[in-house]
Formats: sequence, C-alpha cells, structure tokens
Amino acid sequence: MAGLLPDPSPRPRHHTIISVDDHLIEPPDLFEGRMPSGYVDAAPRVVDDDGRQQWLFEGSLYPNIGLNAVVGRPTDDWSMDAARFDEMRKGCWDIHARIADMDLAGIWASVCFPSLLAGFAGTVFSRATDQGLGLACARAWNDWHHEVWAGTYPERIIAIQIPWLSDPLVAADEVRRNAARGFKAVSFTENPANQKLPSMHTTHWDPFLAACEETETVVCLHTGSSAWTAASSPNAPLELYATLFPANALASAADWVWAKVPVRFPGLKIAMSEGGIGWVPLLLDRLDYVVDHSARGGSSGWSGVDLRPSEVLQRNFWFCTIDDPSTLALRHRIGVDHIMVECDYPHADSTWPDIQLLLDDRLRDLPADEARKITCENAAQLFRHPLPRDVGAATAFLS
Repeated sequence: MAGLLPDPSPRPRHHTIISVDDHLIEPPDLFEGRMPSGYVDAAPRVVDDDGRQQWLFEGSLYPNIGLNAVVGRPTDDWSMDAARFDEMRKGCWDIHARIADMDLAGIWASVCFPSLLAGFAGTVFSRATDQGLGLACARAWNDWHHEVWAGTYPERIIAIQIPWLSDPLVAADEVRRNAARGFKAVSFTENPANQKLPSMHTTHWDPFLAACEETETVVCLHTGSSAWTAASSPNAPLELYATLFPANALASAADWVWAKVPVRFPGLKIAMSEGGIGWVPLLLDRLDYVVDHSARGGSSGWSGVDLRPSEVLQRNFWFCTIDDPSTLALRHRIGVDHIMVECDYPHADSTWPDIQLLLDDRLRDLPADEARKITCENAAQLFRHPLPRDVGAATAFLS
C-alpha cells in the first residue's frame, strides 16, 4: 500500500463553486448515541475482517470500496478492495478535514451523498429485515448529518437526507420534520421499480412527493441509486459501467417525465446527480419528436397536459456536469439556469483538487454572468443556500 500523497497546494480561485454531487464516507462513530435503546446492539458497526475494515449490519458486510475514497492516493494504488479509514484521506469521513479539502480546491459549498453503507438513497436501511431497526438507522444517519456533517459548517454543507422507502406516508413525515430543521434535499432512488418497489407510474409515492413540493425539498436522483445500469454484457470491465452513467440519467429523467410526476407536482424540483449533461439535448429532441409522432391521439400518455414533455423537463429538472466540454455549446438548449457543477469528491472520477483549473478552462469563453450561474448561482437558488458576500472575489472564503 503506497500511502497518501502530501497535501496539494491551494489552487487559484477563479470561480465561486457549489459542488452539487460529492460523497461522504460514514465514520465509525456515526450511530453512537443516536439509536433507540432497543436497537443499540443491532446498529451497524465497523469490524476488522482480515485486515480490512467493513461495516456489519444484519449479518452482512458492507465495505468502503477503495474507488469510493481515492482522492489523495497515487493512481497506481487505486483498487476495488475494501479500504481502512487510516488509508483514506481524512476529508472522506471527518468534517473538519473535508472543509479544509474544500478550501484547498476552492469549493464554497457541497452536497454530500451517502456511501455504500446506507446506499445512495437509503436503500440498505429501507430493505432491512427488521423494519424498526432500518427506520432507526435512517433517522440516526439523518440526525448525524444534521448535527455533525452539515451542522458543524452550515454555510459550507447543504444538508441532504436519506428517505424511508418502505412507507411513503412515513417518508413524507420525515421530509417535513427534516425540512423544519434545515434539510434542503433528499436523495431518492432514481428507479424504485428496480428495487422491487412501486414505480413512478403509480400514485404510491405521491404523499412523499407532495411533502417535497410543499417544503421545497429538492429530490436528488443520483446515478446508481437504484442499482440499475445499462451495461448488460457479462464480464464487462468496470469502465463500461462508468461510461454508461449518462444512460442512467437519461432513462431516469425520461421515466419521471412520462410518469407525469412534474405534472402532478408542478412545483417539484428534481436534480439529476452525476451523469453529466450531454444526454439532455438528446432527450429534449427525442421528447419533442415522440410527442409529435407516436404520442399523438386521444389515448396518448400525454393527453390533457398543456406543456410539452420537453418543457416539463426544462422547468422541473436541474442537471450537473463534471466535465462535458462538447455540450456546453448547447447550454441554452438545456437551459443555462438549470446547469450546475460537481466535483464528486472522493470518488475515482473526482476533479479534486483541480476543479477550479478545469472550470476556468471550460468556461473561459462564456459570458461572466452565465459562468456564475453554472458554478454557483443556480445551485444557490435551487437549494436556497447562501453565497459568500462577494461572489466574484477569488478570495471570498479563504480560511
């Protein structure tokens, strides 16, 4: 094991950046003091397994897979093997170190999704054999996020919760409770049907969606949150799965549009997390073509709706880019007010610590007002999050 690289030097600050897709690695003490007395002994815990640290929950092991926490490590040392906490850069799981790493890269604020213990949308806890235990774990995760991860630096971390997928009425109550204490988003599964749950083409999820609309809680659909992939070839390399991330986003957005979720809930805000923006113009064009051809007629799945499907996509959905240089020229087709950026710390495709350098190169030919929208203003408005007093200053939030 090669060990961690030295700290990088602080990067020049050209933009104020809100990264709307990063991740945290749950620390070993997350559940301590946060579980009901009857579930303390059953709470997830970190165990040593042949020199590796993994989470144990209901008899199953959940590793911190190496590629989920590789920032600050030599690329030759990256692997899928389970990683120990002392082999990770501390910013993966310690909030103080994370803020320091955000400062090094010049990132003002961050939305931090869960890792494999909870699942990107809390799916691990929602499918627990003991449903009471699962709900207690989901609440404990949200309590920790509120108290520690987002609560320690509320101007720098945008609070996102995991939902309770087993009951939409309970999920709705949790959304309202969490919104009252400052949560701005929820990480929901992109395709519930793949989790053997009711699909978006039913009204099953309407109580949850109504609560999100009512509280202005952004519904974040993270690529991979439903364990579905467009890759279907046996023995395919890992790179194929990563290549097809945009296919997940396209399929999920199309599914939610044709399910008329934004028609029933016109004020709902949906953020596509990861997957890029290259697929968005393709989907917009295809939605227009389908509605003008195969979707014509009184029996159409879109009959009785004033807006076109493409208009609903542009109104209710927001998109994020990690690096889509070819598609930026089509930003007005997508909607320049609905494009945001991500860093994806600490995953293998993260742009940390060079997100400032990358964005300066990619956005240098854009009008300054459009660059500001993409790097921070769109996200600040969507998540109702404050910006530094001087958005344009390169030293706006130096520690």
